Amino acid sequence: MGIEYLHTMVRVKDLDASKAFYELLGLTERRRVDNEGGRFTLVFMCPPDQADGRADVELTYNWDGDEGLPSDSRHFGHLAYRVDDIYATCAKLLAAGVTINRPPRDGHMAFVRSPDNVSVELLQKGEPKAPAEPWASMGNTGHW
Repeated sequence: MGIEYLHTMVRVKDLDASKAFYELLGLTERRRVDNEGGRFTLVFMCPPDQADGRADVELTYNWDGDEGLPSDSRHFGHLAYRVDDIYATCAKLLAAGVTINRPPRDGHMAFVRSPDNVSVELLQKGEPKAPAEPWASMGNTGHW
């Protein structure tokens, strides 16, 4: 019996804000489904070079809100992305107002949160970068 990874689904409260956050990470919208009957929108986002559906994040937006649905989106853990330059990625996110919860002090790993409290791990592609400021001395903020 075979198995194939499809996507990770996260519920979002503000589709535009959440989409903008994932675009800051470098993801692009691959597909969108507006379901009038179910009153929801699905936006599938992926890295540009993985637009075949093998690395999607499905943003699920319920038009009438999420009352009655789980309020804590943290139960699944986190999303993880490999980036070309962890320092440049974190600087871009920080400049856009995103809190760097766990800075890349080691030149290898950082954590941030989406507008919907989804924890996102960023990992440096290849070997870790040499420790550099302001990251090397930056403390953690909140939790991830």
